[in-house]
Amino acid sequence: MTTTTPKIEGTEEAWDEGLLGSDEAFVGQLSEEDAAADFALINESMGLQPISIRLEKQLIDSFKAIATINGMGYQTLMRQALKRFAECEMKRIVLNRADEIRAHIEIERAQASPAKQKEARHKEKKAA
Repeated sequence: MTTTTPKIEGTEEAWDEGLLGSDEAFVGQLSEEDAAADFALINESMGLQPISIRLEKQLIDSFKAIATINGMGYQTLMRQALKRFAECEMKRIVLNRADEIRAHIEIERAQASPAKQKEARHKEKKAA
C-alpha cells in the first residue's frame, strides 16, 4: 500500500521545499528565444552586463574551489571580488586626491604673506 502526501496549496514554503513545481508533468523547456529573453530580463533587473574575458585556468579553478567552499557560484564570487577591488581603489584614489589638495593648500599658505595667513586663519575659525 502506497500513501501519498497531499500537496500544500501554493505557499512559499511549499515552493522552497520542492513540494510544488517539481512534478515531471510540469517540466518544460524554453525555446532559445524565450531563454534569451529571460536572461536579458535577469541581466537588466540585476544591473548586469555580460562580458567576455580571458583568464588563466588556474585562477578560474581557484575561484571555483573558493566558491564551492563558500556554497556559492564562482561567477558570483568573481563579481564580488571585482566589486570590492573597484570600491577600494576608488576610495584610495579619492583619499590620494584629498591629500594632494591638502598639500597644495599648505604650500599656498606657506607662500602667502603674513596678512593673508592671518586672514585665512580667521576664515577657518569662522567656518569651524
